Amino acid sequence: MRALKSLTLTDVFPMRRGTLKAPTIAYETWGRLNANKDNALLIFTGLSPSAHAASSLDDPSTGWWEDMLGPGKPLDSERYFIICVNSLGSCFGSTGPASVNPETHQHYRLGFPVLTVEDIANGAIPVLDHLGIEVLDTVIGASMGGMTALSFALSHGTRCRRLLSISSASRSLPYSIALRSLQREMIRNDADWDNGNYPLEESGPASGMRLARKLGMISYRSAEEWADRFGRERATDFGESDTAFGIDFEVESYLENHANRFIGTFDANCYLYLSRAMDLFDAADHGGSLRNSFEDLALEAAMVIGVRTDTLFPLHQQQELADALAAVVPEVRMVSLDSIQGHDSFLVDMDRFRPVIADFF
Repeated sequence: MRALKSLTLTDVFPMRRGTLKAPTIAYETWGRLNANKDNALLIFTGLSPSAHAASSLDDPSTGWWEDMLGPGKPLDSERYFIICVNSLGSCFGSTGPASVNPETHQHYRLGFPVLTVEDIANGAIPVLDHLGIEVLDTVIGASMGGMTALSFALSHGTRCRRLLSISSASRSLPYSIALRSLQREMIRNDADWDNGNYPLEESGPASGMRLARKLGMISYRSAEEWADRFGRERATDFGESDTAFGIDFEVESYLENHANRFIGTFDANCYLYLSRAMDLFDAADHGGSLRNSFEDLALEAAMVIGVRTDTLFPLHQQQELADALAAVVPEVRMVSLDSIQGHDSFLVDMDRFRPVIADFF
């Protein structure tokens, strides 16, 4: 028995800029739904993770949020029924650009409709309906997942009681858009990308993906951590190079190793679509301003968590989101953490994140 579950829709799925015929949504669950069906938590992921947030009896492999989810952990599977949905547009079970179009019997590739965060949020609704869940206890997301969780609360306000937004925001700032734009350009400028027509069974635009991953890794962590972790240590795992510009420093070695491991694990076209979806999202589009957009929120409570060293979603964006929520939500808590790991802190700084999230629940 596999932990990954999938739901294939029997009808057309409407998107903001197109439609999909009978898409599949992949998800995993932990814990048990109670008799009242009111103990469910829904997790939306960041750009690149799958729905495998934590290990289980069905899949004992380590999940991307292993230290946060499970029996006795902040997301306690002994108390809650926890669902993690793989994003529409991804390549880990849900329909995306690497999937086969049932109408043409060819892979979607760039024929996939323009993807938005709202589409990803709406993709969870059929899963909840299938599970018989009318109202979630809490919708949760970090990074892109926080945008998706917010979008879910805006579009389906009667279906969640609480919101937990982590290292996210109501929109992307120009700095973040510029970084992701450059990542997408790196991929598209790789000759092997071939306008999205690379062989899907091969590694595709490996050089472009490698460079995009390196830039991503730099932006996910902070300069403070780079200095503390690597300093000016020289690389020891790379020998003499036949080029004048080989790897000299340990930080270069670290980036090279991480980038090489990323190649072949994530589809390039899926990466492009999800990256752009983050840039396109703006919660103010739902009403002309954040205040107007949030007027119909039916949330009972919300928590917004940010990190001092996060440059992709800086603290002032977390405060802006918390302030806008506080105008209409009875109980809102804004938490600023002093992690040095930058945007990735929610994945690695468990000593700070676990107590805060445990307290929320």
